[in-house]
Amino acid sequence: MSECLFCKIVARTIPAALVYEDDLVVAFDDINPQAPTHTLVIPRKHVTSIAELQDSDIELLGRLMLTGNKIAKLKGITDAGYRFVVNTGAHGGQSVFHLHLHVLGGRHLAWPPG
Repeated sequence: MSECLFCKIVARTIPAALVYEDDLVVAFDDINPQAPTHTLVIPRKHVTSIAELQDSDIELLGRLMLTGNKIAKLKGITDAGYRFVVNTGAHGGQSVFHLHLHVLGGRHLAWPPG
């Protein structure tokens, strides 16, 4: 996916403030944060959205969630609370079509969102 912004971040052809990386995922701070803590966790492999995941992707999905927890701890928001958001499709608010988990925190997050 040579035109995918997040694939370019994984390939390091576009710079990003990396917070965490391992063999399956990369995490970096959002350039347009919606909360004091706003970090994105993305798979290294291109997956357009969570709707495309298969049973064989269970390890990847688990790693996204567990990495989100690591980010919350790293950013010091575990005790106060945080939110994970995965937008799917245009009506779901997805603007970059590479699966990504938003880790949001550092302030009270109202409900309902959007």
